Amino acid sequence: MRKLSRRQKENVTKISNSPYINLKEAIIILKSTATAKFIESVELHANLNIDPKYADQQLRTTVTLPNGIGKETRIAVLTNEENFGEAKAAGANTVGNDDLIEKITQGNLDFDLLIATPNMMPKLAKLGRLLGPKGLMPSPKSGTVSNTLTQTLTEFKKGKFEYKADKTGVVHVNFGKIDFTDEQLLENLKELYKSIEQNRPSGVRGKYFKSLFICTSMGPSIKLDLDSFL
Repeated sequence: MRKLSRRQKENVTKISNSPYINLKEAIIILKSTATAKFIESVELHANLNIDPKYADQQLRTTVTLPNGIGKETRIAVLTNEENFGEAKAAGANTVGNDDLIEKITQGNLDFDLLIATPNMMPKLAKLGRLLGPKGLMPSPKSGTVSNTLTQTLTEFKKGKFEYKADKTGVVHVNFGKIDFTDEQLLENLKELYKSIEQNRPSGVRGKYFKSLFICTSMGPSIKLDLDSFL
């Protein structure tokens, strides 16, 4: 069994074994566990009553948090040459068509998000095995296949991002940085919970949330009482 470091042992003592029903208190405790020597991210882990192997129990959607997540998103746009100027003006970091596809084929994935216009999607089909596992394959459902490049880029530059449940039905999402204010983290947490709730898959029967935890990158998990969001 792995031994806990002194820092980890100290952090564990700060947390109650009972679920936290007061979200403000949970955020304060959360920030007190951020004792690493770098600015830690803050994460939400939601265990949902879904089985993603069924089409009507899959969760994949986008959300824009009120205060962002404290990370600059590098966006690449795959489109026709006549749209290059619009994409660059709207904030795209990389723009291309066949040349961009060739770079991706060679493994040059120097971007966090890939947006494509619909006419370019057939050319991307052969790259599904490369982009899919990394969560970079554009899709209409995630809003990354679009003809309105300026609007789409503006939304993602403001902090819009995609999240989905993994194959076990758990959602893992960053919702900020530890140097955010308590209120900023609280606002982001509530908005993220609201997004998961509103995008409840149609195939879910009965209770949707099994459990909900928050933590920092290096800190212990803090269990939240689901009633705290009511």
